[in-house]
Amino acid sequence: MVPISALDRAAGGLGAQLTAALRDAVADGRLAPGARLPSTRELAAGLRVSRGVVVDAYEQLIAEGRLVARRGAGTVVAPRASPPVRAPEPPPVAYRPVDGPLRPGVPDLSMFPRAAWRRAYETALAGAPHSGLDYGPPAGPVRLREELAGYLNRVRAARAEPARVVVTAGVAQALSLLAAALRARGVREVAVEDPGSVGVRGHLEGHGLRLTGVPVDADGLVPAALAATGAGAVVLTPAHQFPTGVVLAPGRRAELIAWARRTGALIVEDDYDAEFRYDRDPVGCLQGLAPDVVAHTGSVSKALAPGLRIGWLVVPPARSGSVLAAKEAADLGGPVLEQLAFAELIANGGYDRHLRAARREHRRRRDALLDALATHLPQARVTGIAAGLHLVVELPPGTDDHRVAQDAARAGIAPIALRTLRLSASGPPGLVLGYARDDPSTLRAAVLTLAEVLRLD
Repeated sequence: MVPISALDRAAGGLGAQLTAALRDAVADGRLAPGARLPSTRELAAGLRVSRGVVVDAYEQLIAEGRLVARRGAGTVVAPRASPPVRAPEPPPVAYRPVDGPLRPGVPDLSMFPRAAWRRAYETALAGAPHSGLDYGPPAGPVRLREELAGYLNRVRAARAEPARVVVTAGVAQALSLLAAALRARGVREVAVEDPGSVGVRGHLEGHGLRLTGVPVDADGLVPAALAATGAGAVVLTPAHQFPTGVVLAPGRRAELIAWARRTGALIVEDDYDAEFRYDRDPVGCLQGLAPDVVAHTGSVSKALAPGLRIGWLVVPPARSGSVLAAKEAADLGGPVLEQLAFAELIANGGYDRHLRAARREHRRRRDALLDALATHLPQARVTGIAAGLHLVVELPPGTDDHRVAQDAARAGIAPIALRTLRLSASGPPGLVLGYARDDPSTLRAAVLTLAEVLRLD
């Protein structure tokens, strides 16, 4: 029987009342998927309303997809109208960095190439056919996928084909798509670097995946420890490990690929700041060695601006179907004009020119930070300086780096404690310092403040 006992006749609007009551009963599960509803005549008689009121309510809910009218079977609750299964909420993050000088992970947005972007956007807008403004391929415009494949193959030594490139709303969406595809295959455990990115961990846990930390040493992630887990995938930053800055050694790369091929697991390569190298030759991406088992992801968040929400995912052939299905379900594709503008920026050389200028400026800022550390914290050991947009200052054993970071935040600067980036409780103390957003004078003043905080601690 339909769980509706009576309608408020004094309030009027009996049709709207009935529609809302049925909608609520479907939403909260009182009317289960597949349940058969009474005929319109039966329900009208039971509620003492005209049959037309019931017909209108049924038709509205059929239009909403909550009910289905089947010939010979009457009206039933639609299968997809069952209460959605909610992914578990991500656990609370113990520490979120405040905003201020020395904060890692944020670029200098004043460096965004507005003039070059405007020209690229106007060219894309003028050249886009009318049909190009319709819903396009979920993977993104063909032109951008072609430009990205060429760029990644040229700059990152990837083996990317346009058909395997998916344009995403940043790395965050790429991880979400991969998490959905992994869960669809029955994967529940994923390995991550320890220490590693709190944000990456949050995205994965938010999609119901259980995380296992794998230690990182001077040669990167330790594959022997990975082999001891039951993980069906591993997410890592092989070109410039976050936060330590180490590079995954060649032997470790071979071990990791062998593990993935032996177990059927997926390697997810987060190439988050690959564009910035200063004191060493560029390190090729892992995907170029094993495109069959490596999903490669990156974005313009560090190189241009996070607000553009443009990223990419290069998917192994065996995984592309599930990832594309997840992408189509997520958003039917992204903002096409911005994506075409980025394609134009790559094609006309503007992206390369911007990156060259950004590298010069970031190196100047990194050198200013190193000089300030040498002056004000001469005993500090600094690591991870050859690439990227941050470095690590090691602290003396026994130092509570979390407390130091909190005291620094109160003093107006924003380093991150290594302890907050660990899954395990052990590990040497240290601070992660970003230098991409701050000019040299700001960096020098921030280090002086940090030295005062450390003396007080």
